[in-house]
Amino acid sequence: MLMRAERCGLLIVDVQEKLLPHMHEAQTLLGNCAWLIDVARRLEIPIAASEQYPQGLGPTVGQLREKLRGLPIVQKVSFSCAQEPAVLETPALSRAQIVVAGIEAHVCVLQTAAELQALGKDVFVVADAVASRAASSKDLACNRLRDLGVQIVSREMVAFEWLQRAGTPLFREISREFLR
Repeated sequence: MLMRAERCGLLIVDVQEKLLPHMHEAQTLLGNCAWLIDVARRLEIPIAASEQYPQGLGPTVGQLREKLRGLPIVQKVSFSCAQEPAVLETPALSRAQIVVAGIEAHVCVLQTAAELQALGKDVFVVADAVASRAASSKDLACNRLRDLGVQIVSREMVAFEWLQRAGTPLFREISREFLR
């Protein structure tokens, strides 16, 4: 199955000030999450974000908070976003297909993706936009999610599937701005 813009929502999980510095390849993760938000906004795909216990872990990092302005950022204490009604009630999570990015791959991302899949959503985890403190934890999470039927994709796979075709003004605009 392919991702379709009209069926997708984007969920950014727990990219927070006190967590991010401890992630393996933190700046790559941050850049790729920002890129996904920018592309989703341009294509009018609904976006939501979560924050795990922000009193202790801080808010969403400033670079993403700016990009998420006006969009739901839901606080949670459950590791899985699927355990939080406020997250499930966002426009992004009302879609049949959910693209997931964020941290930590082996905790909140894994539990969220697995539970969304169990709820009947088609779930796509963006491998180059998730991270854990250890690279091996991310690898284990991606392998386990794949075994559970979650699709493991790259950020460019997401963009090209959302776009579906070349030769349109929108493709040229996205290509010029994001795919070079």
